[in-house]
Amino acid sequence: MKIGFIGLGNIGGKLADSLLRNKFDLTVRDLDEKISKSFIDKGAKVANTVKELTKDADLIITCLPSPEVCSEVMEADDGVIHNLSKNKIWLEMSTTDESEVKRLGKLVAAKGAIPLDGPVSGGCHRATTGNIAVFVGGERKAFEKILHILTVMGRKVLHTGELGSASILKVITNYLASTHLAALGEAWAVAKKSNLDLVKTYKGIAVSSGNSFVHETESQVILNGSYNINFTMDLVVKDTTLFDDLANKLNVHPEISPLVVKIFKDGQKKYGSRAWSSMIVKRMEDQNNTDFRAKGFPSELVDNEAEEKGHEI
Repeated sequence: MKIGFIGLGNIGGKLADSLLRNKFDLTVRDLDEKISKSFIDKGAKVANTVKELTKDADLIITCLPSPEVCSEVMEADDGVIHNLSKNKIWLEMSTTDESEVKRLGKLVAAKGAIPLDGPVSGGCHRATTGNIAVFVGGERKAFEKILHILTVMGRKVLHTGELGSASILKVITNYLASTHLAALGEAWAVAKKSNLDLVKTYKGIAVSSGNSFVHETESQVILNGSYNINFTMDLVVKDTTLFDDLANKLNVHPEISPLVVKIFKDGQKKYGSRAWSSMIVKRMEDQNNTDFRAKGFPSELVDNEAEEKGHEI
C-alpha cells in the first residue's frame, strides 16, 4: 500500500518517521522545504504538490495544525478531495472538530473514497518510538485494511465507532490533560511557598491519587526550567476551545472548561503562541515572584521503552 503523508510537524513528522523505519512506501508533503529534504535523506519520496501525492497514494494521511489548514489542503482545486478516486482512504490524524471531519468526510465519500479520523494521544516524545495511542473512527472494514499501518504508528489502537467519534474522544483527552496542567501550576506554587522539597513533592504526587500522565511527564521539564514539552500554547488554546465549543453545543453547561480556555489564552498572550504549553505554570511563578526549579530533571523528555508493534485494544 502506497502512503501519502501531508504535514510533518511536531506529531506528523514522528508518525511519518515510524512508517519509514518500518519500510513502508511513503511520499510526504510539507510547506517547510528543510523538513521535506530531511525526509528524502531518510528514504521517503517528496511530492511537489498535494495533487501529485493524492493521485499516487492508496492511503492519504493529513496531520495539520488546525481545521482551517486542513480544509484548505483538502478542498483547494489542487487539493486532496478533487484528486481522490474510488477506494482510496483518507485518514485525518489532526486534532480537529468532529463536525468538520464529518463535513469533509461526506465530500471524500462522494468521490468513492473512504474517510477515517485517527488522532493520536500520549505525548510527542512517545510518538518518536510509536509508543502512543491511536483513536480511529469510521468504517470498520477500512480500519481493518490499514490496521497493520496504524500499529506501526501507535502501540495501542482503538476503533471508536463512526466517523468523528475519534475526534470527540481526542478533544476530551486533550481537555483533561490541559486542565491538569493548569492545576499543576497552582499545586507547584503552593508546594514552593510551603517550603516543600520539590524533588520529594514530585515523587509524592507520582505515587498518590493526585498523579497523572501530565504530572509524570510535564512536571519534569517544568522543574528543569526548559518547559520543553514539544507542544505549543496555540495548540492547547485550539484544543481546549474545541472542547468548550462542543460542550456548549451539546448544552452541557460547562463550568471548568471556560476557565481553562481563559487561562491558556492568557498564557498565549503573555508568552506567545509558539511558547511551550507547559509554560502555563509560569503564570503562577510570575504572580508569586518565584520559580519551581529543582535538580535532577531532564530538559527534554525521551521515551526509553523499546519500540514494538502495536495492537488493537
